[in-house]
Amino acid sequence: MTTSDIIEETRIALSANKVRSGLTVLGIVIGIASVIALVAVGQGAQNSVQASIESIGSNLIVVMPGAARQFGFGASEGRGTARSLTNGDVAAISGVANVAAVSGEYDRNYQVSVAGANTNTSVDGVSASYQSIRNIQMDAGSFITDTQSRSLARVAVIGPTVVTDLFGDTATAQNAIGQRVRIGDLLFTVIGVTEPKGGSGFGNQDDTVYVPLGTALQYFAGNGNQYLSVIDIQAASQAAMTQVQNDVTALLLARHGISDPAKADFSILNQADIVSAASSVTSTFTILLAAIAGISLVVGGIGIMNMMLTTVTERMREIGLRKAIGATRKDINVQFISEAIALTFLGGGAGIVLGWMISYVVTLTGLVKAQVTISSVLLAFGVSTAIGVVFGWYPARRAANLNPIDALRYE
Repeated sequence: MTTSDIIEETRIALSANKVRSGLTVLGIVIGIASVIALVAVGQGAQNSVQASIESIGSNLIVVMPGAARQFGFGASEGRGTARSLTNGDVAAISGVANVAAVSGEYDRNYQVSVAGANTNTSVDGVSASYQSIRNIQMDAGSFITDTQSRSLARVAVIGPTVVTDLFGDTATAQNAIGQRVRIGDLLFTVIGVTEPKGGSGFGNQDDTVYVPLGTALQYFAGNGNQYLSVIDIQAASQAAMTQVQNDVTALLLARHGISDPAKADFSILNQADIVSAASSVTSTFTILLAAIAGISLVVGGIGIMNMMLTTVTERMREIGLRKAIGATRKDINVQFISEAIALTFLGGGAGIVLGWMISYVVTLTGLVKAQVTISSVLLAFGVSTAIGVVFGWYPARRAANLNPIDALRYE
């Protein structure tokens, strides 16, 4: 049989019972669309988590007071209530090789208010270098300066969420500049508004009030407390992050007079480690989603086998006649496998389009930005083709092995 003969015979055979062929194809369509859509959602979630982590800073290393404990993706976090980090540590860390910038940080939650409105939010005392370390862009005004920190200036930079909470939904960043807000019992002048970044599991940077570090330590720490909540470090490059982390660890152990690293009164969080761990978790999640969707592909394959077995039974006389006039076992095999593959190709093509459309709709909802990848499309299409071959092989083999005389006698 020539290729054109096989194509024509396949078209005629599948057109003979359009409803049955359509229902069989539908199983493959649902399976392929499910795989593509769920993998796209998983990939989108992975990208979202990674972008969220990277938005908190570039090449970021965070030093926290207290012994390490486990949280989240398996990274270490300081106990937070301990007091072990000082501005002296910040000055010493600035001299470590490949440290691009370093900033101390003192943060607490306070009620921030204006006439007729208030909000409870994070008030973060920082230095000027905090802006570059945490990738903060200004929508209006300017960020904190070191001069303001040394002079204990009562100035504040607020996030867009704080602007909305205090000044209303119609307020703009420019409207907030120059306004006076009350933090606790003290009045502060707003000198800047940050650009929106969006919330994340690592804190909503849009719902934060930044004040000079010196001011925060003077007025909010109390009782002459000069201990920091966090030290933020920016490595010169991603490749240097491990070296910086090791050097800072050694430096702080020596400064704090600790010989046993297991008894360290601080912990260090490496942004690269969090990204790696989070990517591993979301990749596993994506694979799980694809495996669940793959079950529907198997069900679709069983549907193909069921249809082909029924077709073989219905076409016994045709098979016997073909073999009687010279058709070989190979010809019969090729004919029936071609029909099975044609069904999966039709289902695969429609499934890819449907999967893409579902991913687009999910993106429009704003829940997650689903990302369809070429690899997931090729994988789904390849699997559907393999299903056509695997599940079409047994019916084709059964048809090819029929005795022509028995087939011609079949009623």
